[in-house]
Amino acid sequence: MASETAGCLVNVYRSPREEGLYLYVSREELLTRVPEDLLKHFGKPEEAMSLHLHADRKLARASARDVLAAIQAKGYYLQMPPARQPSQVQP
Repeated sequence: MASETAGCLVNVYRSPREEGLYLYVSREELLTRVPEDLLKHFGKPEEAMSLHLHADRKLARASARDVLAAIQAKGYYLQMPPARQPSQVQP
């Protein structure tokens, strides 16, 4: 995988089970380093997008540096759904 400063091509997958749950992986390795237990909880990954990710790229809910570091260290980055505000919780 390329260095953090050079960036890398990344595939982003959404979870069919939980809205806002995303999995970032390098396009080279895809899902090969994602633990089986995580994939079971995540559900069948649905490809959301592909992008060239570099340390200075702006992402909506994550630091590109953190994403790249996690992909390099673990093979994936798991983006959790945003915390719900009390007004968003259904009674």
